[in-house]
Amino acid sequence: MDVIVFLLKASWRAVAIALLTGLVSGGCSAGLIALISRTVVQEGLPSGAITVAFIGLGIVALTTAMFSRILLVRFSQAAVFDLQMRLSRQILATELKPLETLGLPRLLVVLTEDVQTVANAAGVVPMLVINIASAAGCMVYISWLSWQVLALVILLTLIASVSCRWFLVSGWRWLGIAREQQDQLFQHFRTLVDGVKELKLHYLGQQDFLEADLQQTAIRVRRANERGMSLFAIIDSWGKFIYFFAVGLILFALPRWIGITPEMRFGYVLTFTYVLGPMESLVNKLPLLSRASIALDKIRTLGLSLSSPKSAATAPPPPTDWHRLSLKETTHTYRTDQGDSEFTLGPVNLTVHPGELIFVIGGNGSGKSTLAKLITGLYQPQSGSIWLDDQPVTAQNQDWYRQHFSVVFSDFYLFDRLLGFDSSADDIRAREYLKKLQLDHKVSIDHGEFSTTSLSQGQRKRLTLLSAYLENRPIYLFDEWAADQDPTFKHIFYTQFLPDLKAQGKTIFVISHDDRYFHWADRLIKLDYGSISYDNPPVQPSHV
Repeated sequence: MDVIVFLLKASWRAVAIALLTGLVSGGCSAGLIALISRTVVQEGLPSGAITVAFIGLGIVALTTAMFSRILLVRFSQAAVFDLQMRLSRQILATELKPLETLGLPRLLVVLTEDVQTVANAAGVVPMLVINIASAAGCMVYISWLSWQVLALVILLTLIASVSCRWFLVSGWRWLGIAREQQDQLFQHFRTLVDGVKELKLHYLGQQDFLEADLQQTAIRVRRANERGMSLFAIIDSWGKFIYFFAVGLILFALPRWIGITPEMRFGYVLTFTYVLGPMESLVNKLPLLSRASIALDKIRTLGLSLSSPKSAATAPPPPTDWHRLSLKETTHTYRTDQGDSEFTLGPVNLTVHPGELIFVIGGNGSGKSTLAKLITGLYQPQSGSIWLDDQPVTAQNQDWYRQHFSVVFSDFYLFDRLLGFDSSADDIRAREYLKKLQLDHKVSIDHGEFSTTSLSQGQRKRLTLLSAYLENRPIYLFDEWAADQDPTFKHIFYTQFLPDLKAQGKTIFVISHDDRYFHWADRLIKLDYGSISYDNPPVQPSHV
């Protein structure tokens, strides 16, 4: 019952109140059963006192059940909301490198499927609590009728629990195996969506991917879920067999063993029949509760603590005027895609000043993107240090340091609205930039929202440039920004936009392969196998 523990941690007082009112409701339900069984077997009309007691117990049972359920619904949904927001904040607070190591599919499965599974389970918990409370009240009524029958019920419950344990453990294990395969299946679905054009053009490759990758993983998920759900189905059938066995004992065996009145026998049968519904509901929800427990385990193993969330983040102070950014003996090592080999960037010694236009060049795999993430504070140096003027960049001030940068990466993400801007004042500025970017005929902006982002790759990149302009940060970094632009706009970018930013006193890093524009730079930094092999002004062409 990890979901119950999860809710208790979220608000144990509210859950305790809901459980208490649920128990009251269950006790009143047991009282109603006692009145019904007594009234049915007695001769003549029921007395006024019994009628009043029936009405009173019914009102209390329904009212407390409704109150308990509403309270649990509210706090279960609040707990799920808190889980969603806590996960989102902790992902944003986690350094980029560990997130890259975890991988996008795993993060998305946790944020979507696992959180939704917990939410679904939390939604059924209120009814389960009421059902269990009602069953507990019925057990109290049975004990009041006869301690021998109560002992028989407890014995049958123990037998059912012990006999079902293997099925429960095995079912849990198979559902866990299915969840383990879910990350890989999600990766295949992402491949299907991202690579749909390539797959359509290559029939043999398409069939190979479907049959060898997606289908085989989906089969493993299906088989594990089938086995797990089948075991829980066996538990359901076994529980019903125990129920009918208990009813048979009461109807045919108990009258021979101990003397019980028809009223008592009717009360037992009525009570067991009433309890069957809540118990069947509990058994039917076992797979959902099991999946929720597995999902909570997955969330915990993600490395984002649920029990000790970070304190509420405070906004970092605004960027300051600066005079010198320095990387001193800075290195960063990471594992490459080729097996166990490692790549080391550095040691890098680099100093830049406001108003410099710097081109970073080098072959593929030379470390340009890693250097960009180091400079912008997305990666932490494994040795050496980064200084902004006389202040070293540490874990404590890293958020503040990052606010100095506006960045457009090669694998950029385009939001459908401008984030963090004043909708009225910035709409006017944004429309002006749209004209400069030659997008005003394609996109309009209203209260910071783009009318569309369904554009070509080059046009989408221009919208990211719009966001970068409006951020107005001291330092800009463009990672292969012009790679997707047509020749005309590529020329405008290098000869108009970059000089305009430089004239505003901005420092600009441009990762580029466009050697025909290198002479526009103040400095040319060339990376070769993780080391800076050249850091000087570019050679000016003879015709310039």
